[in-house]
Amino acid sequence: MNFLFNMYNSFFGWLERAVGPWFLPTLARFTFAATLLFYFWNSAWLKLGDGFGGIFNPSSGAYFQIYPRAVEAAGYDPEALSAFHKLVVLAGTWAEFLLPALIVFGLLTRLAALGMIGFVTLQTLTDLYGLRLIDEPDSMGAWFDRLSDGTIMDQRLLWMTVLTIPLFMGAGPLSLDRLLGRVRTDRHHPQ
Repeated sequence: MNFLFNMYNSFFGWLERAVGPWFLPTLARFTFAATLLFYFWNSAWLKLGDGFGGIFNPSSGAYFQIYPRAVEAAGYDPEALSAFHKLVVLAGTWAEFLLPALIVFGLLTRLAALGMIGFVTLQTLTDLYGLRLIDEPDSMGAWFDRLSDGTIMDQRLLWMTVLTIPLFMGAGPLSLDRLLGRVRTDRHHPQ
C-alpha cells in the first residue's frame, strides 16, 4: 500500500512542479479569453457614445448600467448626474477594454487580474444592490445547491477563480510579461 501512495505522491508531485507553474496561468488566461474577453469588450462597446468622440462621451446606457439608482433618482436623465459620475463611467468603460486585453496578452498580468477582480466585485455589487437582483433568488443562485447556473453566486465565483490564478502565479511563459522580463534580464546581465 505504501508503494502505491509513494508512486501517487511522486507522480503528482512531479506534475505539480514540472507542469503547474506554466500550465495553470496559461490555461487561466486562455479560459478568460475564450469565455470572458468578448463579454467584457461587448459590454464596454455598448457604453461608448456616438462617433469617434464616443470614447470620451459615454452613452446613456452606460450610466444606466453603472448607476441605475442614481439615474432613476435623476429622472432618467444621465446629463443630470455629476462630473464624478461621468469620470467613473469613463474609467469603467476604459477598464473593460484595457484590463481584459492586458490579461490575454499577458502584460502587467498580476495588476490587470487584480483590477479585473475589483471590477467584477463592483459589477456584482451593482447587480445586487443597484439592479436589486439581491431580491431575486433565481438570478442570484446559491452556493452548495444542486444548480450551477446562478448568475451571481456561481458564475462570478468561477470568474474570480480564473482571475486569481494569474494574480498569484503570473502570466506564464507565453506572455509579454515573460518576454519583457527576459529582455530586461538580458540587458542587465549580458553574457
